Amino acid sequence: MPTYMVNTAIDNLSPQVKQRIAQELTRIHHEVTGAQKFFAQVIFNEVSPSDYFIGGQPLKSKNIFVNAQIRAGRTAEQTKELISRMVDSIAIEASLPKHCIWIYFHMMPPSHMAEFGVALPEPGEENSWFENLPEESRIVLEAIGA
Repeated sequence: MPTYMVNTAIDNLSPQVKQRIAQELTRIHHEVTGAQKFFAQVIFNEVSPSDYFIGGQPLKSKNIFVNAQIRAGRTAEQTKELISRMVDSIAIEASLPKHCIWIYFHMMPPSHMAEFGVALPEPGEENSWFENLPEESRIVLEAIGA
């Protein structure tokens, strides 16, 4: 359901730091929204430092840019809490100042998204959606864990 695309320069983050950031984004999303942890996807994209520009100038700091696609239907308070906690957590895990963490949320209607070949549920309907998945899909998600 939520897909967090973490963009940074090559070699900016070690595999261990990536793991911790992925765990933190997953934990925070779960705690704020109530959605099961297995819904969260975190994907790291690394590019050459010469491929990052702000205002037409090469990026000189070790910024981390997070583009998140999540289901619409969250409150403004939930969205603010998600962003605030994620900025704090990423800054800590990456040992960077908060001004180097940029997060963009893109809210999408659940009917515009599908996983396991099934349209996604409205927020709060995750359990019913999960219970109606084919058994093989439930087994995959159960192996990941709640």
